Amino acid sequence: AALALLCSSAAAVVVWKWLGKRQIQKKMEEARRTRDEGLKKMAKIVQQFREQVPSVQRDAILSLPLLELTGKLREGSLSPKTVLYTYLEKALEVTQQTNCLRHFIPECEEQLQELQRQEDKGLLYGIPVSIKDHIGHKGHLLTCGLVQCLGTVAEEDSVLVKVFKKQGAIPFAMTNVPQSLFSYDCSNPIFGQTLNPLNHQKSPGGSSGGEGALIAGGGSILGLGSDIGGSIRLPSSFCGLCGLKPTAERLSVCHTRWLNVDTCSHPSPVPCALGPMARDVDSLALCMKALLCQEMFQLDPTVPPIPFDEDVYSSSAPLRVGYYDTDGYFPLPPCMRRALQETREALQAAGHQLVPFSPPRIHYVMTELFLKTFFADGGRAWLDVFRGDTVDPSLKPQVNNCKMPRLAKKLLALILKPLVSAWPQAQSRVVSARIVAMLSTCRSVKEMWNHHHEIQVYRTEFITQWRELQLDVVLCPVLGPAFNTGYPGKLLAAISSTMLYNVLNFPAGVVPVSTVTEADEEELKLYQGCCDDPWDRTLKQAVAGAVGLPVAVQCVALPWQEELCLRFMKEVETLSRKK
Repeated sequence: AALALLCSSAAAVVVWKWLGKRQIQKKMEEARRTRDEGLKKMAKIVQQFREQVPSVQRDAILSLPLLELTGKLREGSLSPKTVLYTYLEKALEVTQQTNCLRHFIPECEEQLQELQRQEDKGLLYGIPVSIKDHIGHKGHLLTCGLVQCLGTVAEEDSVLVKVFKKQGAIPFAMTNVPQSLFSYDCSNPIFGQTLNPLNHQKSPGGSSGGEGALIAGGGSILGLGSDIGGSIRLPSSFCGLCGLKPTAERLSVCHTRWLNVDTCSHPSPVPCALGPMARDVDSLALCMKALLCQEMFQLDPTVPPIPFDEDVYSSSAPLRVGYYDTDGYFPLPPCMRRALQETREALQAAGHQLVPFSPPRIHYVMTELFLKTFFADGGRAWLDVFRGDTVDPSLKPQVNNCKMPRLAKKLLALILKPLVSAWPQAQSRVVSARIVAMLSTCRSVKEMWNHHHEIQVYRTEFITQWRELQLDVVLCPVLGPAFNTGYPGKLLAAISSTMLYNVLNFPAGVVPVSTVTEADEEELKLYQGCCDDPWDRTLKQAVAGAVGLPVAVQCVALPWQEELCLRFMKEVETLSRKK
């Protein structure tokens, strides 16, 4: 009888698990079906427009920079309707190749009608804009690539979407993201893998990877992403775009979801920032100018009412530029260091003053400050979002690490610790990071407050060093070129170049300045990185086969100095284009 009871219980568990998986599968299939129906509707209205207006010069419209396009829309030589349907058509083509769209926003047609009734033409009048999956648009899902979020419909537009509409922009699509947003690849079990439009073997980066792919493929002229460890800057680097991560509080994050909560109600010592992505720096500046308006300050009083300072952006005064080509924690491929050296030389030749700068204690920042912020509870909050879900393969190593019982983590850490001193030039970097990742928890409220204090102490130390050198801005590397798909999940530590400025909460932007050459690819074969350890060898595999892909640099300013950061980015862009 006992055996029969045991067998029936085991059978019941198996059936229960099977039913749970089947339910998950049904939810995912329904979400994909809804997405596909939206894309079909999108294709249908584009086809109707093409039949009505067959003479549209599509390529001419798509080739216009944002500033020129806004000028033509405002003067009336192009209509918002023509521009919207032209970009809808192109976006369809790009997503068929890259799987970058998560959802078409059919209300864009209503917004188009509303626009024609508006007397006041905003700064983005008639401009189609794309937004990242987790930024609220009324009536649409905020999925974060998670099954449990498939019932989460935004009850109202996020503040920035409201401001976009007030300024005349037309949100037309929501773009794909990695599951839970905690990855710099762009894959989730619901909507699948997004590919890099420049090379389909490569990742577009993440977590704003859908935005990166859509804009780089020409299907959007301006996009809104988010960044908590490099999620605007990494896709910009991988896809050859310009992207800005502002100081986190400069733009409103209200009605934006992260880890299944509203970002407004989930403050963090390393905060999430929303920012623009586009094909050139002037587009970023125009977007910031449009968003930093009275409308946003009224909708979200927690945002400092600091309008865009055009004088700073348009200044031509020489800058005092700090620079470094490695942070000492994760050396980047030869092409990235070459790009930084060429940019430094070009800035010097243009009359700017270049000063060597060494960011302090990056190993400590990466392991003690950054990881402990996200895994302060041992990763329990993060694991909760996967409940009743299928874990994407790119996240399985991190998920499995978090699932390990705390006692097992402690025992394994004790076993691994002696290896750090035994292998100071090799595996020690990987081993020490694994130990910290296992033990990155705050076991009490007091420990959490101490952790917050340590971040503030580090920020003060960094700013003091910056001030002592009398720097205006800093030029530094960004991770790249684009990784082969599947590799970002193997190298979380590689984001040290971008993560630093999330911990510091400094504005930081990315500008493409070169492309990978055959010579770079040959030099990569000799690359040993920090100490030719597993991370270095994995990085070589990740970036191999990148000839012709974009190579970018990162530009940084002090908090609240987005205009100066953009001005520096514009200078770098201008010099790289002259070259």
